[in-house]
Amino acid sequence: MTKKSILQVNEVSLSFGGVKALKNVSFNSEEKSILAIIGPNGAGKSSLLNVINGVYKPQQGEIIFKNTVWKNVIPFQAAQSGISRTFQNIALFKGMSVLENILTGRSLKMRAGLLSQGFYFGACSREEIEHREVVEQIIDFLQIQHIRKTPVGRLPYGLQKRVELARALAAEPELLLLDEPMAGMNVEEKEDMSRFILDVNEEYGTSVVLIEHDMGVVMDISDKIVVLDYGQKIGEGTPNEIKNNQRVIDAYLGVSD
Repeated sequence: MTKKSILQVNEVSLSFGGVKALKNVSFNSEEKSILAIIGPNGAGKSSLLNVINGVYKPQQGEIIFKNTVWKNVIPFQAAQSGISRTFQNIALFKGMSVLENILTGRSLKMRAGLLSQGFYFGACSREEIEHREVVEQIIDFLQIQHIRKTPVGRLPYGLQKRVELARALAAEPELLLLDEPMAGMNVEEKEDMSRFILDVNEEYGTSVVLIEHDMGVVMDISDKIVVLDYGQKIGEGTPNEIKNNQRVIDAYLGVSD
């Protein structure tokens, strides 16, 4: 049975002055799938994620999310619509605990007014309990119970990346954008993160679009791969199709089986 598209990128072009970051890029990502975006440094991968979640507005083309064409969408609206994001450089509150950092991911779900929040009674008290229950479930899911009260700044890099994933999941996204989630990790940490991404996709039903340079990881966990080079799409297909695509081999992979 054919899956529905959750995300469509249609003829998107993005320029910064005279520099063309993206040139007529098109692809679609299906519901409950994992799509990887790969390519050399400077290929436009992070710029593409920034267009998808509203950080950048393209000069040409359109983004369609859940069958709705986005016009002048900003990141806050993207988050409200069901898109969560992690970043190439970790963006956590280093002085706050793991639990507190993940709770910030629930901010869009909070309904209690400022007065009740200040006095912590009634609806605010019940809401706080509900949010903490969701956060504790995510902590268990990502196996970080032992560091839940630890300030994030004291954690090793791999665990900080896991906390950032937890915070993104706390918003209950339908589409999760991951910008190099395994950068700087050792082999064991990459194996753990790969397993968690697969579990998020399978158990939560979350669609995932990720940027990743480790081709072993990409080939293992992706349903589809989009390849960029100098802002242009030079390949799209299954992992097997991509690793046998001569244009992709010449531009990026470098070797063929």
